[in-house]
Amino acid sequence: MSMVLLPLPVWAQDIATAGSKELLPRVPNWLEIWLHGTARGIEIVGVAVIVLGAIGATLRYVWQLLRSGSSAAIYDAYRASLGRAILLGLEFLVAADIIGTVAVEPTLENLGVLAVIVLIRTFLSFSLEVEIQGRWPWQQTPARKAEPGRLERNP
Repeated sequence: MSMVLLPLPVWAQDIATAGSKELLPRVPNWLEIWLHGTARGIEIVGVAVIVLGAIGATLRYVWQLLRSGSSAAIYDAYRASLGRAILLGLEFLVAADIIGTVAVEPTLENLGVLAVIVLIRTFLSFSLEVEIQGRWPWQQTPARKAEPGRLERNP
């Protein structure tokens, strides 16, 4: 039985000749510049979300302390607001890492670094979510007392 070999498509030839380090062929220079800028912009947004969220949560906390005095509920609300800001900022930073690592330089080494970064940030996000909610994600939310005139719906 004879075997007929068809020529490889261009993208497959690029992968085959790219060497063992690169997973995908290099992107065009203009696209690489755009992706680097996009990743950097998303990183800046992530940091800004964390900083502005922390400032906003702190100002709201101080304002509520001045208006009503010290309270555990005010402190819990402050921690929850701060945690939400950090969680949202982490989501932006993970997105920037994915773009910067996989789209720009898709090597096995960079992919490994990305995996470690995503694992660490996922653990941080998980820990913050537990702190904010006060329960494990797989636990059901505590039942709320029904208010008069309000019907409870099961999701």
